[in-house]
Amino acid sequence: MSENVQTAMYEILKKIQAQLADHDKRFDAVEKRFDELGELVRKQRRDTAGLLVMAKAVTGDFAEQVAAIEERVAALEARGR
Repeated sequence: MSENVQTAMYEILKKIQAQLADHDKRFDAVEKRFDELGELVRKQRRDTAGLLVMAKAVTGDFAEQVAAIEERVAALEARGR
């Protein structure tokens, strides 16, 4: 009887070990996906920062052009009076 219990115990332990190995593979796959997502987030942040710099440059240029037009309009208005 004790030999059957020991054999059953070893079989149970082997099954547990196999399940743990399967879980390790799944955790490795999940970690890989998280790493890929982290890289994607960093890339998106970098791209967004670049777009922000470009947007600030464009709005600054636009503001300069509007200011120049306002100066010309003010000069024309002053000349017309």
